[in-house]
Amino acid sequence: MEALLLAIYAFFVWLIFFKFKLLPWNKVSQVTVVVIPIVALTTLILMLNIYAPSSADVRVIKYVVQVVPQVRGRVIEVPVEPNSAVKKGAVLFRIDPTPFELQVRTLEAQLAATEGSVQQLNEELRSAVSRTRAVRAKLELSRKRVQQNRELADTGAGDRFALEQTESDVSQLEAELSANIAAEAQIRARLGATVGDDQAEIAQIKAQLANARWELSQTVFYAPANGTVINLQLRPGQMATALGALPVMTFVEDEFQVIALYHQNELHEVMPGDEAEIALPTYPGRIIKASVDSIVWAQGQGQIPMSQTIPQTGAVPLPPGRFAVRLNIAERDQELFLAAGAVGQGAIYTQHGRHIQILRRVILRVGSYLNYLILKLH
Repeated sequence: MEALLLAIYAFFVWLIFFKFKLLPWNKVSQVTVVVIPIVALTTLILMLNIYAPSSADVRVIKYVVQVVPQVRGRVIEVPVEPNSAVKKGAVLFRIDPTPFELQVRTLEAQLAATEGSVQQLNEELRSAVSRTRAVRAKLELSRKRVQQNRELADTGAGDRFALEQTESDVSQLEAELSANIAAEAQIRARLGATVGDDQAEIAQIKAQLANARWELSQTVFYAPANGTVINLQLRPGQMATALGALPVMTFVEDEFQVIALYHQNELHEVMPGDEAEIALPTYPGRIIKASVDSIVWAQGQGQIPMSQTIPQTGAVPLPPGRFAVRLNIAERDQELFLAAGAVGQGAIYTQHGRHIQILRRVILRVGSYLNYLILKLH
């Protein structure tokens, strides 16, 4: 763009000084002709970098999911193909569910048996409580009779044998009551503690059963979002393991974000909502419309890693970093496919200096058309 402006300026200089000779071509005019474009272009570039900052590092970033199975087992089906688009919820692979189904059935049988045993113990407990209650009532009656017979025997109106008989009945009932209380305590001990509304053993088996059913559900892995499967190395017959360091495939989501990297002093006029444009070599000659979402005011040099070494701030400091500006793609280009890792150029148009921003738009479009050129010799 600068060359084009210089060419236009040179054309007018030729017309004025040489073609029509409207002004004399002397030392004063020669110095003036040289100084004007230098000052004008310098001022123009400085103003553009403030009010329409550009970036040669615009990146397309997509979310990448390393697919790791949650259970270990033999793979029986991989219905997807590498580098193929899949929809959210599509089956990526299946693990043989047989051992997990058997585990679920085993725990279901254990739960049914345990619930039956607990129900039987509850019946026995109710029966023991009833017997204890009946013995207590008999014991109270027998103690009253002992008291009555003792009073009659003391006055000579009662039979001593009847008193001894009632005392013997009391001793037997007390022994029977102790036995019933012991039996009741034994049943309560067998029932054990409770967790919520369930007996502890039943609650434990239910937890194991829920875990077994969850593991069974994990034998089928579904696509977490719309995306593409890459780096697919899983085949039927292989053993899949639940180890985070051993993913079986890589899933790249369709959802993306675009960021443009700028130096610190280029962003003081940039605000959320400002218009932006980007040009990617993927689409030569096309300008993708966008707007500023936010500025990420943080970068790696703002963090001191945990270390036993004292941070060094010597004569050679670390080079200054850049800050990311997140861009929202306009609705008209939302359906445009943007490859993960695509890099291009971009510009942000602030609320000031709109009369000179046209130059930045022209420069960006010229650069976009230059993407048609493939400059290599092999």
